[in-house]
Amino acid sequence: MIWPIFRPPCTPSNSPALPFSNIYNKSILSGKLLVMHINPAAAEATILSLCQSPQPYKACQFILENSQVPDARFQAAAAIRDAAIREWGFLTADDRRSLLSFCLSFVMQHASSKEGFVLAKVSSVAAQLMKRGWLDTTAVEKEAFFNQVNQAVLGIHGLDVQFTGVNFLESLVSEFSPCTSSAMGLPREFHEQCRRSLEIDYLKMFYCWARDAALSVTNRIVESKSEVPEVKVCNAALRLMLQILNWDFHLNNNSTKTGINVFSAGARLDIDSSKRSECTLVQPGPAWRDVLISSGHIGWLVNLYAALRQKFSREGYWLDCPIAVSARKLIVQFCSLTGTIFLSDNGQMHEHHLLQLLSGIIEWIDPPEAVAKAIGCGKSESEMLDGCRALLSIANVTTPFVFDQLLMSIRPFGTLTLLSTLMCEVVKVLMSTYPEEETWSWEARDILLDTWTALLVPLDSTGGNAMLPPEGISAAGNLFALIVESELKAAASSALTDDVEGDYLQSSISAMDERLSSYALIARAAIHVAIPLLMRLFSERFARLNQGRGIIDPTETLEEVYSLLLIAGHVLADEGEGETPLVPYAIQTYFTDNMGADEHPVIVLSSSIIGFAEQCLDPKMRASVFSPRLLEAVIWFFARWSRTYLMNPEEVRETHSQDHQLQSQQLRKGLHSFFREHNQGKLVLDIIVRVSVTTLLSYPGEKDLQALTCYQLLHALVREKHICVHLVSLDSWRNLANAFANEKSLFLLDLAHQRSLAQTLVHSASGLINSEASNQYVRGLMGHMATYLGELSSKNDLKSVAQQPDIILLVSCVLERLRGVASASEPRTQKAIYELGFSVMNPILVLLEVYKHESAVVYLLLKFVVAWVNGQISYLEAHETAIVVDFCMRLLQLYSSHNIGKISVSLSSSLLSEAKTEKYKDLRALLQLLSSLCSKDMVDFSSDSIETQGTNISQVVYFGLHIVTPLISLDLLKYPKLCHDYFALLSHLLEVYPETVAQLNSEAFAHVLGTLDFGLHHQDAEIIDMCLRSLKALASYHYKETASGKTGLGLHAAGHKDSGGNLQEGILSQFLRSLLQLLLFEDYSPDLVGSAADALLPLILCEQGLYQRLGNELIERQANPTLRSRLVNALQSLISANQLSSTLDRINYQRFRKNLNNFLIEVRGFLRTM
Repeated sequence: MIWPIFRPPCTPSNSPALPFSNIYNKSILSGKLLVMHINPAAAEATILSLCQSPQPYKACQFILENSQVPDARFQAAAAIRDAAIREWGFLTADDRRSLLSFCLSFVMQHASSKEGFVLAKVSSVAAQLMKRGWLDTTAVEKEAFFNQVNQAVLGIHGLDVQFTGVNFLESLVSEFSPCTSSAMGLPREFHEQCRRSLEIDYLKMFYCWARDAALSVTNRIVESKSEVPEVKVCNAALRLMLQILNWDFHLNNNSTKTGINVFSAGARLDIDSSKRSECTLVQPGPAWRDVLISSGHIGWLVNLYAALRQKFSREGYWLDCPIAVSARKLIVQFCSLTGTIFLSDNGQMHEHHLLQLLSGIIEWIDPPEAVAKAIGCGKSESEMLDGCRALLSIANVTTPFVFDQLLMSIRPFGTLTLLSTLMCEVVKVLMSTYPEEETWSWEARDILLDTWTALLVPLDSTGGNAMLPPEGISAAGNLFALIVESELKAAASSALTDDVEGDYLQSSISAMDERLSSYALIARAAIHVAIPLLMRLFSERFARLNQGRGIIDPTETLEEVYSLLLIAGHVLADEGEGETPLVPYAIQTYFTDNMGADEHPVIVLSSSIIGFAEQCLDPKMRASVFSPRLLEAVIWFFARWSRTYLMNPEEVRETHSQDHQLQSQQLRKGLHSFFREHNQGKLVLDIIVRVSVTTLLSYPGEKDLQALTCYQLLHALVREKHICVHLVSLDSWRNLANAFANEKSLFLLDLAHQRSLAQTLVHSASGLINSEASNQYVRGLMGHMATYLGELSSKNDLKSVAQQPDIILLVSCVLERLRGVASASEPRTQKAIYELGFSVMNPILVLLEVYKHESAVVYLLLKFVVAWVNGQISYLEAHETAIVVDFCMRLLQLYSSHNIGKISVSLSSSLLSEAKTEKYKDLRALLQLLSSLCSKDMVDFSSDSIETQGTNISQVVYFGLHIVTPLISLDLLKYPKLCHDYFALLSHLLEVYPETVAQLNSEAFAHVLGTLDFGLHHQDAEIIDMCLRSLKALASYHYKETASGKTGLGLHAAGHKDSGGNLQEGILSQFLRSLLQLLLFEDYSPDLVGSAADALLPLILCEQGLYQRLGNELIERQANPTLRSRLVNALQSLISANQLSSTLDRINYQRFRKNLNNFLIEVRGFLRTM
């Protein structure tokens, strides 16, 4: 292939840009508007118009220096920024330096201005201009620039300029940090290069400047008897130091956040645990050691705060002053310092660093009782909360042993004792203020719980918990006892109040899970105290309920039992989402003696709770004791507990390490063997099933309770095959299955719960002896329902009968149950589920016809078919596939022929919105159906090819798309889920089956391509990416086909005349034009440039003539000779640089990606000003 060469035109454009002087004069003439305070909105409108004007710099500079309207000056600064970033490519080096110099000079000259927001904006603009030219600026130029900034920061030009200089550095650091940088329309690599350069060469220097600025004014602040202006300089410097320490250091000599060699007692890992309080590790590397560690900087900072704290001790407001807040935040951040910045000296340097900080911080939080009392009397809580945050930061970089030892050199107790005492005091405050609105004690509790979590989460992947020293274990035991007391008090109080806002216990179990998980960690640290405590408390409450039945109101006691069930569930077992959870490590390692079943604390506690729950089977006890809320806690406890303890096989109970081999064997002899199938396991399983059935039958309308039963408990039981083996042998389970299959009692459940129950019952079939037995079980379970649908669909008076409300409800229930069965499809039961679906094929089509005006029923019909096809398609033999495909086509045709989902324009706005929603759900289901059919070509377990039956999946799916796409309007594509499913299917089809796209008729093809154009301009980057992949597939297919002498897309790619005789471009030409327009003139995520390059290359190869014309049009519109020449070179480099060829292979795509990145950096800025 010969690449086209661009040549500049002979004549300039007839539409030159507005001359620079015209804008300047226009702004001066508008000066009277800018000084009018009575109409600032008009002034702002005038300035805003400049943002879109080319080269408005002098006009904006004039406004900044002369306008009396602050908002106008703010907008003028914004206009400078927007224009400079947009036009950066054709600004000369002198112009760029001039703009940066103006902005910096402006903020320095107006440093004493009271309009801080204007100065902050101009300072931000200067920082952005500095970054935009960073990679093009020489080291000498940077040094000269920063020398001026340094003079300002050192205070040579006065306090105001010093303050402004520090603020500029703060803006600069913020701009270079990836998480706070401004969008510039440049690739991510540019931002990364800037970040790396600043971190290596300047960040440490900026920190030293900020430190020196603070040092230069602190003596004056400490010695003065009143507030002095130096305070704002010191505060700004402290803020800048904090911002730099918050930097995400990458260049720290390969130290990582996942392996910090801190102390000999064992390094903490940066574990992804769920926390309420943020804590970022600071790891700048050894290059920072001299500045942060060896220089005495920490001592100066701690002493500064202590001196100011002492000086203003009588001024309660001072704790919340900006300088106090900034100093504390910086101290707290220093607590997170870790990694290779410390010497490898067995942790001594790090320990000295933390002790130095803790010596100052201890005054904020000790003694806890006095601190809490002072806060109760009106003192600000901010210092105490920062002290808690400091403990959290220290906990994140140390082991429990080192954490505890830190305080012992300056106090007669360890840090763990202080942590426990502090949290005990916070809990007492919570108990005394409950149920008032959230106070400081709530926040303190959350921070301190996170501190315990940081100390107690597993230290390694084995799951073993961090061990506490003896004093820490005792402290944890005392704390847990107080926590339980507070939770019980709160629970009892909630029973006597109707104040929903204050009653946080009325929130859902899941909402409390985070807090309860932290409680469980503390309990396990002192497991020998926690389990007996819970045993005693349960025993007392159960006895109280039995003794006072019918005499004393049990509400308070029941709320306490509810709370205890949640706490006990968290202490005894972990969540284990997606996997089989192990017995908690603390229980394994502590309770290792061969205790009898009546002595083992975990067995006694578990048996006590199970025995209590069993009482709900008694109707009298159920009526007087077991409210739906209490049973929710019982069901939740069973679901969590059973995954860990109930009949679990020995092979999943592997030990954490060889050291605990004997301990684990002893544990299995006692704890596990008690709940195995040969001991009490089957009895307990039967109790759990009978309690579950009770919740489903005896508590009608209690959706939350029944949801817990169906989704958590029963699902948990059938996840394990060895439990299913025993489940299907239980009379209670057979009774449940029989009631589900033959009785109407369970039809009262919510539809979604019936679907879940059907899925669970089918999954339990895995416990039967063989596949034939499992299939027969499924047939017995659902046979009657399939028969019912068949009989109903064959009634002569179906149209009248079907509209009866009870029939509609019954049909809906049956469809949801069928859907549940279909979603439980697996090889063992696949045959029966296929037969079930096959038997209702015709009834489904009949019902679709009858219920075409009942959108809810239509949706249920479609969702069942989707679930059935999705579960069956990969297993079906060729003749079965042909049957299913034929059924799906008939269903699609029937849906389309009746115009189901069509929206009448006569509907009111509310009904129209509702109709759109219903149609959206239907169409999404149909798209999912087509996606399921597509999967046959990728995953096929059948023994013969589907082609033997003449079935072509690609033709089937495109036929389905032909039917469905006319129903999908651009308005419906505004529904995010439908939009995602549609374009996911479309991109898949075009990538896998591009050869069949030409089979669509012109109308359907045009509709598909119209939606593709819609998606190309979507707000969601993922949607745009899928559309770009679709374009790549279309264009590359056409190019390869035509290159081999075939027609490719045929008439779809060729231009044609419309009915009016006007020539219309082919679809590839249209998309080449549209994609270039997007890349050059519109806004988009830089992450999409790679995908856009992959689509653009084959489009250019297919439409070289159009690409030549579009390039020449761009060149002709450019009046500036210099820019015209740059554009010519850039367009040529795009298609020739890096040895680009005309092949569509991986290497060529990579080369073109690089070319497009360079092209956009070069020309996008000045092209957008045309």
